[in-house]
Amino acid sequence: MTRAAQQTSRWLPLHAFPDLGGLPLFCLPHAGGGASAYRAWLGRLPGVDVLPVQPPGREARLRDAPYEQMAPLAADLAGVITEAAAGRPFAVYGHSLGALVAFETLREIRRRGGEQPVQLFVSGCVAPHCPIEDGPPVTGMTQPQLVQMLRQLGGTPDWLLADPEVLQMILPAVRADFSVKETYSYQPEPPLDVPVTVLSSTADPRAPHEWQQRWHEQTSAGFALHTLPGGHFAVFERSEVALGHVAGALRGWL
Repeated sequence: MTRAAQQTSRWLPLHAFPDLGGLPLFCLPHAGGGASAYRAWLGRLPGVDVLPVQPPGREARLRDAPYEQMAPLAADLAGVITEAAAGRPFAVYGHSLGALVAFETLREIRRRGGEQPVQLFVSGCVAPHCPIEDGPPVTGMTQPQLVQMLRQLGGTPDWLLADPEVLQMILPAVRADFSVKETYSYQPEPPLDVPVTVLSSTADPRAPHEWQQRWHEQTSAGFALHTLPGGHFAVFERSEVALGHVAGALRGWL
């Protein structure tokens, strides 16, 4: 295995399942999340290879230092996606912080003259040019405050949040990811020439529906918005509905 292939396999630990014969769909997780967030999506999109992205600092990459700034994260991920796509049509899905990282990664690929995806899917994230006050800075929170915020947001099992040893393992990545978000500064560039599909939930405290609608301003191609009932993690709690919208948007490429 080449060094580039080894690097790619660290970022895409579940790439061997299913067979890589379909359209690659790179899936970027939420803050503190890892590749396992998308494990339940594997094998459920005929003709699509779901490729969950594993950022450093969590799960199988627990010993790797997590990123704290957007620019180096987007730069490295741009190389990983370009290498893994290998000239094939591909799509990208990002949830919450993952949506923002996906957006900046595609802009970095464009700067390098690389191929753009056939579709960008985003959920749980306001349009990047629409800063919104969604609570006090997470990077300055005490551990009890951070645990309480995660409990209110959902998506993290209570047994994890109640285990001090587990918290020592997972909270550094959570803080680092929120540092990526809280230090991010949007810089105007031309809209992406990539169709964007937004999956917006009805009761997301961190991503109001009206601010998710403004993703249409970041694309010069097609735009679609679908609404799911639920909170910040509705796309995982109602995965059949979410995957139905993904499959519909990709139908012409399968």
